[in-house]
Amino acid sequence: MRKDHILRKTALFLCLFTLFFIISSCKRVELPELPQESSGPEVSGTDVFSYEEIPPYLIYPYTEVNGGRPFFDAEDIPEPGIYLSDMDSLGRAGQAMCVIGKEDMPTEERGEIGMVKPSGWRISRYDFIDGTYLYNRCHLLGYQLTGLNAEEENLITGTRYMNVHGMLPFENDIAYCLRYSDMHVCYRVTPVYVKEEPVARGVLMEAMSVEDKGKSLLLCVFCYNVQPGVSIEYGDGSNEERETSYELDMTDKEYHQKNCKKIISVPDEQKQLFSGDTDMLRKNGFAPCRDCIPEG
Repeated sequence: MRKDHILRKTALFLCLFTLFFIISSCKRVELPELPQESSGPEVSGTDVFSYEEIPPYLIYPYTEVNGGRPFFDAEDIPEPGIYLSDMDSLGRAGQAMCVIGKEDMPTEERGEIGMVKPSGWRISRYDFIDGTYLYNRCHLLGYQLTGLNAEEENLITGTRYMNVHGMLPFENDIAYCLRYSDMHVCYRVTPVYVKEEPVARGVLMEAMSVEDKGKSLLLCVFCYNVQPGVSIEYGDGSNEERETSYELDMTDKEYHQKNCKKIISVPDEQKQLFSGDTDMLRKNGFAPCRDCIPEG
């Protein structure tokens, strides 16, 4: 879809709080601050979505929110089009939304986006990350769905892990629904920032098939902007390698010592680094490798 088809509903943004984002005719996701005496951070969240209620990242790249139902209703869905928030005063991309059909999906290859530097952007590399780069320029509304490419309002600084393991599988689900049906999909992505941090803590992804009011596709998940094996400072994007306790086989659900011959033979896309105690692994259904952790 060409950029000149993007619908900007600037007038509706006058009711925004100073942080960011409300999308045309949909329920808004407001961002009130927590009381100063709170032991938690001041975060984005509302009476319908609260970052405080998101469980901390442990093993999986996302967590289901609101029972898997979007915070908007079928009656809230606007006319077909693409709706991008203006950048906020800190240069951060805000909420993005689209109502699209298969006719809106691009047929050409994606163009260059390297000229865009999202808030918090920096180049960091680790040998244990697929492609080595920690950060990607993450599209809020994926290119494969909308054809949006280098629009800065649609790009955030996101980890390779969030981009590929968190967001992409759900984008693929939406693409499948569009490609193999006559449905339109309402899709909304909200980056969640803490205070004035330039790097989002994650994204809230919501989608609903339009014509059948969610019978074909319905999702609401929060994807964590984390990278296993890396500690991230969201205040400026700086990062450092975190000491890894174990390597996980995500298919066989086993955890291994880093030098275990068995885990070395596992395909990279099936492995994940883990820092933490084994009680958490066991609670999530992982068993110790009997070769390298016999005491387990």
